Amino acid sequence: MSVVPESAGVKPLTIVIGCDTFPPDINGAARFAERLAGGLSRHGHDVHIITPAYSANHGTFTEVQDGARMTVHRIKSYKLPSHKTLRYIWPWTLRSKVDAILDQVKPDAVHIQSHLIMGRSLVPSATARGIRLLATNHIMPENLIKYSMIIPPFFEKTAMKMAWADAGRILKQVDYITTPTRRAANLLEEAAGLSGVLAISCGIDAAKFANTTPTSNAEPRVLFLGRLDYEKHIHNLLKAVAMLPKKLNTQVEIVGDGGERKSLENLAMELGIAKQVKFLGHVTEEELPRAYERATVFAMPSIAELQSIATMEAMASGRPVVAADAMALPHLVHDGDNGYLFPPDDVVAFADRLERILTADQAELERLSENSLHLIQAHDIERTLAIFESLYRGEAEGQQTSDDNSDDYNQPIGLLPESLHQRVLALRERARAAREAARELREKAEDVRDEVRETLEEIRDDVLERTKEVNTKIKKSAKKTARKAKKVVKDAAEKLKGDDE
Repeated sequence: MSVVPESAGVKPLTIVIGCDTFPPDINGAARFAERLAGGLSRHGHDVHIITPAYSANHGTFTEVQDGARMTVHRIKSYKLPSHKTLRYIWPWTLRSKVDAILDQVKPDAVHIQSHLIMGRSLVPSATARGIRLLATNHIMPENLIKYSMIIPPFFEKTAMKMAWADAGRILKQVDYITTPTRRAANLLEEAAGLSGVLAISCGIDAAKFANTTPTSNAEPRVLFLGRLDYEKHIHNLLKAVAMLPKKLNTQVEIVGDGGERKSLENLAMELGIAKQVKFLGHVTEEELPRAYERATVFAMPSIAELQSIATMEAMASGRPVVAADAMALPHLVHDGDNGYLFPPDDVVAFADRLERILTADQAELERLSENSLHLIQAHDIERTLAIFESLYRGEAEGQQTSDDNSDDYNQPIGLLPESLHQRVLALRERARAAREAARELREKAEDVRDEVRETLEEIRDDVLERTKEVNTKIKKSAKKTARKAKKVVKDAAEKLKGDDE
C-alpha cells in the first residue's frame, strides 16, 4: 500500500467526503467518490464518508470500498418513489447529524459531491467550524427533472434555471469548486453564475481495464454500460442498431439497470432486434473488464455527461467509442481519432458511425484502439489524487488541473508516432502481466480457502466423533447412576417398611 511519508514532512489528512450517492449505488458520481476515497485511503489518509443508508441498516461502519478500508457514516434514508435506486434523507434532522460527525472526526477538509442534500447541510456545518471546503459538481438539472413528480413539462426550462441558481448559491460558499472537464466547468460558471471552477478529471486506473485482446469486428458487438435512465438516450442506440445492415448480425450488450429497462426491452422487440440485444443488468467488478474486452465498439448516446467514467473505462480497454456530440463527451471522443461523434438524437448519423467501425479493417481498428489507450493516459487517477491532496491542504502552488486540459491532449492524432505506439504496447503488456499476477493470487487464495475448508471439516468431524463418544459415556454413566439411585430408593423403602413393622 502506498502511504504518505510523515518523515518527509507530509502529514496524513483526515478527510470527510459527503455524498448523496455511494456504493452499492452504481452511477458515475458514486464510482468517482468510491475511487477517490479508495485512493486517498491507500495513500495513508483517514477517510470518512457521509452518505444515505442503502437499506434500513444505518449507523457508522468500517467498510472496504475500492479495495481500501474506510469509515462510512450511513444516515437513515428513504427510497425515492419516482426512481429505482435513489434514496432521500430527511433534511431537517441531517444538519445535527453531520454536526456531530464533524465534531467527532475533526477533519482537515470536507469534500462534497453534490449540493443537493448532503452538501446543503455540510457546507454551513464545515464553514461554522472553519474547515477547508471543496465541492465537485457531477449534476446537471436535466439528470433530475425527468424524475420529478410535481414539475409539469411546460415548466421544466424555468425549473432548470432555478436549479442552476440554487447550485450557485450553495457552491459559492466553498473554497474550491471542481468538475471533471473544462467544458463542464464553463457550463457551471455560466449557468450557476460562478467563477474559478477547476477542471479535474475523475481519473481512472487504466491498468485495471487494459488488455491484449485486439479489437475485432469478426463478431460485431456494441456495448453500452451505465444507468438505464432516460437522459442516457439508450433508445437511440437500439434504433441505430436496427438500421444497420442485417448481414452484420450486430450483437448488443447492455450492462446496468434503471427505470427505463422494461421500456427498452419492449422497444427491442418492436424493432425486431430482441434476439440481438442482451440486457445483462449489473455485473461484478471482476466481470466488468471482460464486458469491455468482448466489445468491438462502446456506444454512449447520452446528452448529459459531465465526463462519463464508463467511456473512460472503454478507452482504457482499448475500444473505439461512438458518442453523442454533447456536453463533455467530445473531450473524451476525438472524432476520427479514437472513435466518432454524432449529432445528439440523430439516429441515422449514429447508425452511420457505428457501421464505420463495425466494417473497418483490422489496421483501422488497431489505430482507433491505440488512440483510445493513448488519450486515456492523460486521465491517470494518481494525478487526480495528487491534485485533490494539494487542494485539501490549501497549497496554492500545487497543480490545479489534470493533464487532459493540456494543449497536446486536444491535438489531432491520426496515426500514433512510433514512440507512442511502443508506449501503448508497453501499457498493454504491463496490464497482461498484472492480470496474470492477480489471477495467480486468486488461485493461491482459493487454494488457501480450500485448505482451511478441509481443515475445518476435519476439525468438525473430530469434534462430532468426540461429542458422540462423550455422549455415549454420559448415557452409560447416567444409566449406572440411575440404577444406583433406584437401588438406594428400594433399600430405603424396605428399611422404612421393616421399621414400621
